Amino acid sequence: MFCKTTARLSVTGLLLSLSFALPASATEPVTEPEIISTHGYSTFGDLKYPADFPHFDFVNPDAPKGGTISLSAEGTFDSMNAYSTLRGTPGRLSTVMYERILTSSLDEVSASYCLLCTHMEYPVSKDWVIFHLRPEAQFSDGTPLTAHDLVFSHKLLLDQGTPSYANYVSQVVASAEALDDHRVKFTFADGIPRKNLISLVGGTPAWSKAWYEETGARLDESRMDISPGSGPFMLDRATAGREIVYRRNPDYWGRDLPAMQGRANFDRIRIVYYADSNAAFIGFTSGDYTFRVENSSINWATAYDFPAVQRGHVVRAEPEDGNLPTASGFVFNLRQELLQDRNIRRALGLMYNFTFTNETLQFGMFDQRESFWQGSDLHARGVAEGLELEYLQTVAHLIDPEILTEPAFMPHESGARQLDRGNLRQALALMEEAGYSTDADGLLRNADGDTLDIEFLERNATFDRIILPYIENLRRLGVNAEYRRIDPAQYQLLRQTFDYDMIVAGYNTGLEEGIGLSQRFGTEDRDDVFNPAGFGHPAVDKLIDIVVDATTYDEMAAGVRAIDRIMRHEYFMVPTWYRGEHMIAYYDMYGHPDPLPPFSLGEIDIWWHDADKAEALRAAGAIR
Repeated sequence: MFCKTTARLSVTGLLLSLSFALPASATEPVTEPEIISTHGYSTFGDLKYPADFPHFDFVNPDAPKGGTISLSAEGTFDSMNAYSTLRGTPGRLSTVMYERILTSSLDEVSASYCLLCTHMEYPVSKDWVIFHLRPEAQFSDGTPLTAHDLVFSHKLLLDQGTPSYANYVSQVVASAEALDDHRVKFTFADGIPRKNLISLVGGTPAWSKAWYEETGARLDESRMDISPGSGPFMLDRATAGREIVYRRNPDYWGRDLPAMQGRANFDRIRIVYYADSNAAFIGFTSGDYTFRVENSSINWATAYDFPAVQRGHVVRAEPEDGNLPTASGFVFNLRQELLQDRNIRRALGLMYNFTFTNETLQFGMFDQRESFWQGSDLHARGVAEGLELEYLQTVAHLIDPEILTEPAFMPHESGARQLDRGNLRQALALMEEAGYSTDADGLLRNADGDTLDIEFLERNATFDRIILPYIENLRRLGVNAEYRRIDPAQYQLLRQTFDYDMIVAGYNTGLEEGIGLSQRFGTEDRDDVFNPAGFGHPAVDKLIDIVVDATTYDEMAAGVRAIDRIMRHEYFMVPTWYRGEHMIAYYDMYGHPDPLPPFSLGEIDIWWHDADKAEALRAAGAIR
């Protein structure tokens, strides 16, 4: 797939001898290493699409443009700057205006293709990469997008971006420089594995240097005014806590690019805010918004009998989801001293009853999650063997010996009743090992007489019926457990400052892993917002290095399985449920490619508006 060219270096001057002068006939011209010139990049394997591809396979290149797709959001927002992770609550989709140098394919695991660039060049060593930018690229205010903007964006992320990102990138990217207006070069630091670095810098968003310099705005502040983006959508209006509308940029520079055919088809994307999930569902039944990704099993099983469904105005569908399920569950905050004891965490986890929850409260719609990379080749299974075992043996002195010899840790099984007495007995035994005993009132107390106090923090009323039975079981164990549901703004503050014992949260994982592992699971970044448990382990740190250094898919996969095995054993999260299909409902006014791509639902990207169907719904009074 790659088009390769070889460049030669013209050398002038004298060659220095090592121990003797070489005769003139022995000198050879010095050549540069082979340079790869390509339209895309993939960490492992070949690119699916050639340089002259007309469009991606997962789109309808003839999709009509126009109409509105409207979605919901819960709670509120007070910022349109999505890149300030520690200040403010950003509005939904507030990154949609900004493009990156490379764009992902939705039907390949890790391939990226030139968007802002025409092509890229890099040596076989991958010591550097040069992106050749499209001269027609521009921001929504009509100003050109240049290499200087991308260098500025890179430095802005280092100065004012997420600390974990800035700390890592500053170590691996030695420099970013604009060779001219349309060529930006990233040079990588010596001694750093090269595998993911081109993808890393290819993900640099494009921000307007002129706008930031003129306004004095910062990337790490909460604000409603935003810099112009280069993407197909621009902000139309935003009313804090009520509504956001993005509209198509009629002068979007990239509309004729092959990578953009059949994409960004709506004239407007509207986000309607509601106080909570119940209000949001009611809003959908009345046609206040028109596309819903359902996250409540009880709604999906029992609530879709409202008039618009009965009249055939609303479509329900369960398309397959080829992505890894989010590694979610009930997360322990390891920053709390009490929760640093694995026996206590295991005891608390044993009181969650997946079987009862799924069958009684979730209508049997889910499976129990085992792995952080559930169902993929990165999912640790059985007893470690082969390369995975070899990697684990390199950190044997840092881990529990049973990790090397026993099957990968599996979530506990439970009975059909809410309280599984067998698990209760196991939990009491673990609490005794942790130094707790039950007093006359049935409360667990340690040697100092202190009770075991746990607070479960949540913002979404949907979880009440799931969490409250768990809280009841914890109390039966003797835990002084409380459930505290608070408003989204307060939750956001406590979440950002790690002021909680337990929350519903998760970790995003990928089908191919690399440098991002350290931000989520590395010891140095245990206080990053992407690491809600505050997990860190020296063995995992060393295995992350192995994954980053991997030169083949098999090496990467074996390293990730070893990490999965350790993290499951450490039990910093009670694994809960997952589902391999989306649950979506929408008013019958949209079309989509069939089949949908495996790695994205793509509702705001590759779906389109059917004007005739929309008019029929409007005439029937189904939508406003």
